[in-house]
Amino acid sequence: MREDELATRVVEHFRAAFDDVEIHLEEPYDHYGNRGVADVYVRVRTPEPVDYLIELKADAAVRHATGANEILRQYRRMERYFYKDDEHAIRTKLGREGPGVHALLLFAPTRRCVEHVREHAALYESVDPEATVEGVEAVRKVAFLTNLDRAPEGELGFLSLNGPLAFDSVAFREAVPSGSRLADALWGND
Repeated sequence: MREDELATRVVEHFRAAFDDVEIHLEEPYDHYGNRGVADVYVRVRTPEPVDYLIELKADAAVRHATGANEILRQYRRMERYFYKDDEHAIRTKLGREGPGVHALLLFAPTRRCVEHVREHAALYESVDPEATVEGVEAVRKVAFLTNLDRAPEGELGFLSLNGPLAFDSVAFREAVPSGSRLADALWGND
């Protein structure tokens, strides 16, 4: 599975799930030499702006990475510097309910990605889900994408690796949609 396939599903999901949405692919940022690219940057209004900064990892990215530390470093760099770039300002809002930023590291539901995550599960599980970005409440999610085929209906989902369910725990296994690509990647055809 390629990263552009994942990006397509993410775009389809946000277009279907929200009426007022801005979507930017490969959105660059630069703050005093701290350069990078967010794979997908989405701003929805519900009615206040809520941003989704998304780093996608498919087979090629996992294969070419030197390890989980490199992937996490790239993800953290995006979170840390994206909003310091003047083009991507986000403001605190009094009375905001819920997070204003969702920083997402999303893995493809493939065997290669599952093997990578299994090998480095402790590192991905250690990412604190609670954060503050430029004074705005944020949520960090490290997850596998699920329901890829239902993205055009706005039903793309994810199964978190840094939430309450430990990877490969009984509860995690029970949360994997049966018959899904993720189930096939985790357990094959057994």
